[in-house]
Amino acid sequence: MNKVIRVTLGVLGVLVGTVFAILPGSILFLLGGLVLLSVDFPVARKWLKKCQDGMSMGAKKLDRMILNRKLR
Repeated sequence: MNKVIRVTLGVLGVLVGTVFAILPGSILFLLGGLVLLSVDFPVARKWLKKCQDGMSMGAKKLDRMILNRKLR
């Protein structure tokens, strides 16, 4: 029963997160859905890792941009 609830919430999170990635909204739903799905599905773990890496690279790039802007 727990697996059914976890997978259902994970799929809903991914769907809502995908919509919010296109429309203004929080992409955290996508990450939350992937976290729930990654417990049971290795493919979801792979996509979660890709999302985490992309967010990390984006944060580093934004940090560099803000730092360079303050120095000028």
